[in-house]
Amino acid sequence: MSATPSIVVSAHDFERLDQLLTSLASAGQPGVAALRGELARARVVEPQDMPPDVVTMNSRARLLNESSGRMLELTLVYPKDADVAAGRVSVLAPVGSALLGLGQGQSIDWPMPGGQQERLKVLEVLFQPEAAGLHHV
Repeated sequence: MSATPSIVVSAHDFERLDQLLTSLASAGQPGVAALRGELARARVVEPQDMPPDVVTMNSRARLLNESSGRMLELTLVYPKDADVAAGRVSVLAPVGSALLGLGQGQSIDWPMPGGQQERLKVLEVLFQPEAAGLHHV
């Protein structure tokens, strides 16, 4: 497993995700501990200071599965908006919490069923709310 890359999270996303985690803490929801760990190591910045090549909430990114060579596009969303068939992955899914805060060119190891790992690399952030001036999406 590779070293964990540093991540950047907007103050707005941090606040909303912290509220989400607080509301789910007693529900035993899968993914809570992983997301909490990601937020604990994140550098938090104001939305207007977010680098435009970082995956934030509601961002759409082009990724490369370095294990298979397959390209994919995913949008990182809150659990209520998740739709895997449409490429909208929940921040509580293992790949979702792992993508949060990653910048273009960074890679993460994505845990798969059965204990295997796949490696995903952020090739490009196609849409980011903060870069589009949408600081409260």
